[in-house]
Amino acid sequence: MEEIGTVTHYYGKIGVAIIELSGGLKVGDRIKIQSKSAEFEQGVDSMEVDHTSVTEAKKGDVIGLKVPQKTSEGAKVYRL
Repeated sequence: MEEIGTVTHYYGKIGVAIIELSGGLKVGDRIKIQSKSAEFEQGVDSMEVDHTSVTEAKKGDVIGLKVPQKTSEGAKVYRL
């Protein structure tokens, strides 16, 4: 398991986490999001950079990712 980012914001109404990447991420990867209050795994079906759909993001990118559960700022993101 490799840490690849941190949640910087969570939009509860639309269920989207904004993640600042410290490692690469691709559509099809499986990730785990872990905060003090919650922990869950999900596949990456789609993600956006600057409101544009992308299949791959690199270290330093800030992505928007639909998540199935509530998360919080500061939650760590791991690639499984």
